[in-house]
Amino acid sequence: MSNQKLLDVRDLHVSFDTYGGRVHAVRGVNLSLEKGETLAIVGESGCGKSVTAQSIMRLIAEPPGKINKGEILLKGENLLTYSDKKMRSIRGKDISMIFQDPMTSLNPTLTIGDQLTEGLIKHASLSSKDAQKQALQMLDLVGISNAKERLKQFPHQFSGGMRQRIMIAMALICDPEVLIADEPTTALDVTIQAQILDLFKEIQREMGVAIIMITHDLGVVAQLANRIQVMYAGQVVEEGNRRDIFYQPQHPYTRGLLHSVPRMDADRNVPLIPIAGTPPDLFSPPKGCAFADRCEYAMDVCTDYHPPKTSINGQHTVACWLQDDRVKLAYNEDELPMLKKTV
Repeated sequence: MSNQKLLDVRDLHVSFDTYGGRVHAVRGVNLSLEKGETLAIVGESGCGKSVTAQSIMRLIAEPPGKINKGEILLKGENLLTYSDKKMRSIRGKDISMIFQDPMTSLNPTLTIGDQLTEGLIKHASLSSKDAQKQALQMLDLVGISNAKERLKQFPHQFSGGMRQRIMIAMALICDPEVLIADEPTTALDVTIQAQILDLFKEIQREMGVAIIMITHDLGVVAQLANRIQVMYAGQVVEEGNRRDIFYQPQHPYTRGLLHSVPRMDADRNVPLIPIAGTPPDLFSPPKGCAFADRCEYAMDVCTDYHPPKTSINGQHTVACWLQDDRVKLAYNEDELPMLKKTV
């Protein structure tokens, strides 16, 4: 059992019943996380990143949501078999989550001290005095000065960046093994974003927590992630380390994301290249590759059959027919230039 993953999500399917029909939001996602590792999940809005994270935390409201299939294994235990009461004992203690907007995640009627100490009193059975002492240490760790006075204040008395630091402190105060950060820098200006990213790196060095970073910001990914998963239309289309994804991307969607981001080393007159088209309708997902309608390299097989996962170099995998050996045998590089292009 020494090679057991800290977190292992297998074939996760999540849907939502709406007035318009059933939305298939997550369709067969697999992910794993090692102790002390940072995994980034990237993709455009609506691709299923946040739903995947909320499913891991068992925060999907049923109804309208439903986890139709799959396993979510935390240290070998399937969280989908846990009762609501047992999940409440896990959240915050073994696995924590930081949400996008700290102002709506913090309770405006309670002081920061009350909100920080609540988890310690519940999960660690600490006295109020001991919990407050630990809360002071955690505020120091996340870079909030004059911590003793700050514990008496309310969320509206803090700036956006400081509220995000408080959310990080709340998520980490019970020393979880897994931290899920859902777009933690989206609502912040670039200067504060950089400070928060530095804080994540420092916290990981100090505490050894494993992090799942959910973002659409590839700059965040470049700084923090050990591994990257690219999601599209509820599925993982490519996975690899930073070098794989940034320098040898194999899926046309991954390339599209990279071409849509300004580069400091590029000529300022070089235009950004947006990804043409729109994502597929997840009320009725396509039977083949979900990206086929937007892909300049699409073939008949792409629309008719879902692409299998192909291993590029062991840890670098891609779900794209262009990388399948059967397609490579049928075409040459001149006919499929995607096979030899690099970013």
